[in-house]
Amino acid sequence: MPAYIYSRTVRLQDTDAAGILFFANWFIFAHEAYEKMMEDIGIGFARLFETESYIVPIVHAEADYNKPVRVGDEIEVELTVADIGTTSFTVKYILRTTDRQTAGTCRTVHVTMDKRNNKKIPLTDELRQGLSGYLPD
Repeated sequence: MPAYIYSRTVRLQDTDAAGILFFANWFIFAHEAYEKMMEDIGIGFARLFETESYIVPIVHAEADYNKPVRVGDEIEVELTVADIGTTSFTVKYILRTTDRQTAGTCRTVHVTMDKRNNKKIPLTDELRQGLSGYLPD
């Protein structure tokens, strides 16, 4: 299946004093793409927080920076699911400029946890099925 694509413009508030995208905001862009993908598979965060018995916190995050991104640049975040385990899944993000150059990459690892006791639990079938649609061929 193709990757999930999310587009966003870099705004002034996203940058540092040099006008370059602040390093931590790479994760904001990635997480925005992740939130939209979760909504599209039917498991948005409002639903998770209000009605589900589980949550999916990030337990690991990493990023690599390849090219500066500046105010006004259009960024495309390409999201794929790199791995689906029993209680966790890994999401990979490629941030690209409009000329399709890779500006950076991120990776996040998420664990499904019971809201009541914060213990790891297996992924639900619905979550596993939704995420499977973004596994690379």
